[in-house]
Amino acid sequence: MGIIIHELAVHTKERTQFINIDGEVERIVKESGVKEGACRLYVPHTTAGLTINENADPSVVADILMELNKMVPYNDGYRHSEGNSAAHIKSSLLGVSLSVFVSGGRLLLGTWQSIYFCEFDGPRRRNVLVKVVEERG
Repeated sequence: MGIIIHELAVHTKERTQFINIDGEVERIVKESGVKEGACRLYVPHTTAGLTINENADPSVVADILMELNKMVPYNDGYRHSEGNSAAHIKSSLLGVSLSVFVSGGRLLLGTWQSIYFCEFDGPRRRNVLVKVVEERG
């Protein structure tokens, strides 16, 4: 079985936004047929990111965004001419890649965990690259 990189389209509606992508990633894992291995995710954008965090209470995501916006305000005398330096900084803080174990053909996330695409310069059409790798041996 060859390794395939899937492209997951994400459409954001706000300047800063977290979007739960569990369902789409789980579908890719299931379709891969991989029972044991890892799922690697990568965002090829400099003003977006990925994170894993709580899925049960939406106020957690709101709190994270609120604090990120306090730490890195949209306007703060940045020199970058495009006016989106805050988005670049937030992307660097959270990161653009994740790896999640696959076990029994499913993502091995904790009870309250979800995978979130993190938009910092929206609204935009974005991509998440997803690769499911089978464990050998």
